[in-house]
Amino acid sequence: METQKQTGTVKFFNEGKGFGFIKHDNSNQETFCHVSGLKDQVKENDRVEFELQQGRKGMNAVNVRILK
Repeated sequence: METQKQTGTVKFFNEGKGFGFIKHDNSNQETFCHVSGLKDQVKENDRVEFELQQGRKGMNAVNVRILK
C-alpha cells in the first residue's frame, strides 16, 4: 500500500523532548511528529513533506523532509 505524501508547516517542535506537531496545508488538522520520524532536522515554521502512519495513540508523521 502506497502512502500519500502530505505537506504542511511545523507548528511546534521541542528538540529536548524530541517531538512536535505539523499543521497540514489542506486542512486544519495537526499530526504528531516524533524525532524518530524525521529525515531532516526541523524547527518551527519549516515547510515539510511527510507521510502518515498509524501509531499507538493515533496518526504520526513519518519520513518528514524539509521542502526547499
